[in-house]
Amino acid sequence: MRKATITGLGKYLPEKVMTNKDLEKIVDTDDGWIKARTGIEERRIAADDETASDLGVKAAEEALKKAGIKAEELDLIIVATITPDMPFPATACLIQDRIGASNAGAFDLEAACSGFVYGISVASSFIESGMYDNIMVIGTEVLSKIINWEDRGTCILFGDGAGAAVLQPTDKGGILASDLGSDGSGGDTLYMPGGGSLKPATHETVDNKEHYLYMEGNQVFKFAVKIMSKASLKVLKKAGLSTDDVDLLIPHQANTRIIASSTKRLKLKPEQVFVNLDKYGNTSAASVPIALAEAEEQGLIKNGDTIVLVAFGGGLTWASTVLEWNDLK
Repeated sequence: MRKATITGLGKYLPEKVMTNKDLEKIVDTDDGWIKARTGIEERRIAADDETASDLGVKAAEEALKKAGIKAEELDLIIVATITPDMPFPATACLIQDRIGASNAGAFDLEAACSGFVYGISVASSFIESGMYDNIMVIGTEVLSKIINWEDRGTCILFGDGAGAAVLQPTDKGGILASDLGSDGSGGDTLYMPGGGSLKPATHETVDNKEHYLYMEGNQVFKFAVKIMSKASLKVLKKAGLSTDDVDLLIPHQANTRIIASSTKRLKLKPEQVFVNLDKYGNTSAASVPIALAEAEEQGLIKNGDTIVLVAFGGGLTWASTVLEWNDLK
């Protein structure tokens, strides 16, 4: 059976940098506390007129260039985001039009921070079945627009950015296994209450600040520490592998303490785990593809390496994928 492999990667980060020192001026916090608790030193913030599709287009165009294919050759575009340009049409459709992918289907996938890894699993299934040959998966977020900048528990954590991957068929290596999970009973630990059919936008929902992201930090932390290692071990078992086979782990970039705990539980060395959280903060669905693109750019991934992608997010959701790396075209 044919497999799917990543043949092109792209990323885009907005120009504006917000440091912890900048945050000290707008909320009651300090640089040392943020670094000690999260590992974050700065994050990127989209311009007022920048949207999720704007960031996604730039990441997509870079991924197409790396893959050596034209937009018209794409069969499908999957966009993972919790900050779409609007409820509908799908942000994927906006990107499809702007990059000129005239032959591609397009839809959005919403699994919060797990979204990109969910998207990789969906895309690989389409390719393995023979239905499609060229699929773009994009994670793009402008979280700065749904953050309450008066809430020091959340505003210090998140940043904006986009990452993209082109997937194509391969007869060697590629995506070996994926695993998806969810626990809706924890949905109220990380959510945005307003703006949907439950609480449509009204003066009251706006006044009550219900169109911002809310998070029960301690509960999410406890969940993440357990699920990151559990999901990684499960997908490795599905692929017939163990942690001894892992060359590089690309985890969701949420918190260095969560990543350190997962590293220890998996008995990996720090150099086997890629971290760029200090520069970008938590970019939700864009986190894993940005990290994967940077790791490849830095020469940390070699042909034949075993790579694990793992993420957790609101829903609650989690997802993991293991792949045997094929050098980009």
